[in-house]
Amino acid sequence: MFFDLGVRDFLDRAETVYPDRVAVVDEPDQPAPSWGSLTYREVARRARAQAANLDALGVPAGGRVAVVSHNAARLLVSFFGVSGWGRILVPVNFRLAAAEVKYIVEHSGAEVLIVDPELAHLLDTVTAKHVFVLGRDDEAIWGGDGTPRPWDGDESATATINYTSGTTARPKGVQLTHRNLWLNAAVFGLHTTLSDNDVLLHTLPMFHCNGWGMPYAVTGLGGRHIVLRKVDGAEILRRIDEHGVTILCAAPAVVTAALDAATTWTGEVPGRDRVRIVVAGAPPPTRTIERVRAELGWEFIQIYGLTETAPLLTVNRMRSEWAGLDPQEQARLLGRAGTPALGVRIAVDRDGEVLAQSNHNLDGYWENPAETARVQEGGWFHTGDGGSFDDGYLTIADRKKDVIISGGENVSSIEVEDALNSHPAIREAAVIGTPDEKWGELVTALVVVEGEVTAEELIRHCRGYLAGYKCPKRVEFLDELPRTATGKIQKFKLREPFWRGQSRQVN
Repeated sequence: MFFDLGVRDFLDRAETVYPDRVAVVDEPDQPAPSWGSLTYREVARRARAQAANLDALGVPAGGRVAVVSHNAARLLVSFFGVSGWGRILVPVNFRLAAAEVKYIVEHSGAEVLIVDPELAHLLDTVTAKHVFVLGRDDEAIWGGDGTPRPWDGDESATATINYTSGTTARPKGVQLTHRNLWLNAAVFGLHTTLSDNDVLLHTLPMFHCNGWGMPYAVTGLGGRHIVLRKVDGAEILRRIDEHGVTILCAAPAVVTAALDAATTWTGEVPGRDRVRIVVAGAPPPTRTIERVRAELGWEFIQIYGLTETAPLLTVNRMRSEWAGLDPQEQARLLGRAGTPALGVRIAVDRDGEVLAQSNHNLDGYWENPAETARVQEGGWFHTGDGGSFDDGYLTIADRKKDVIISGGENVSSIEVEDALNSHPAIREAAVIGTPDEKWGELVTALVVVEGEVTAEELIRHCRGYLAGYKCPKRVEFLDELPRTATGKIQKFKLREPFWRGQSRQVN
């Protein structure tokens, strides 16, 4: 018997097994009225209502629904209300500039656009056939008790399109199927030992690779979701204390925020010997891993993956064989990207590029067959990262593609260079990532200019084109940029003085 896997399976199970259990505690401090606490019965009812209302709007199976929102219960429900009945959810990074959001909405062909009230200004320049604002238009989206039209289900159908910055100036739409998302969530839940006793704090933006799959996995196992709208170290500790949080996913910058907050916390740090924190984006320094384990008393788990891989490729978690080692050595071992997750195959080609095969690699890039063929050449996904694979463990050594990971978010250096080059004083520009203890990598611009211009002016200019996190945080003025005989800028020479003494060219 063959039964199509679908993301609605997770919600169906939760409603069947845990209908009266509290499913989600919404963010209390937000511009839209908070939904408070919802049971799984109520989450499922609202998801069905959302699907029925999309039916009434005439949005067909395969139609795209874009949501630009901070973390919210409304967004969590949309993972099921949109994709669960055959439509495609396009969760958009709320930090993006209006021009970037406009490109994504238009490129994806979204018929429906839903925005957070704090982002309603986007509607001055971004539009779609049907436009709604969270809170203001809740009745039109989640109102009623309608029964949606049945969808037979097709595990090969696209469930979400997640836009990610990469080696091109424009973000690419990663098509993830129901099968991709289902298997990623199941494998992720297995490796992090999720159970119905878990309480997840949503420190990771839900738009970011679908919250890495936790909205599905935690729901399917009947765990509780605690929504956090904006990251704040002290508030993270407070919510862990208040709600009995057991697990959270985070970029290295969030780890730093929690460690900083712990230094002024009165009494025992919440979650000691209970919380496990799953970190991705870039490996934190060994000392940071030591501090998480010693000062917070939390278990540290590291994963590696990309939006294109849904994202789970490798997992690094404390193992019994390391029990007799000193904490510093344990932390060093935990600093590697990790071992292949169940069902994942890892290889490194002759050029040192990390390759991966799994059942949750992307179906393709939306409307971009050439790039799809390039990254899937030879039946392997080409990550663009350089590394080594020894003794069953992957270590990432450098980033072969022109991508900077700052605060856990991908930044295309080409995209930033385009913004810089639109300034009349710029003769040429190169953008690289430089090591930074808080953000992992700092977006750094190296420029050759004509006339007078300050670093502050150039950064301000970029803000007119890019989200704030993509804009340069550091600008260096040079007389010339090093080039090859064919005129290509030699970024390895630009990186060298910044990364001198580092054991790897990522941070």
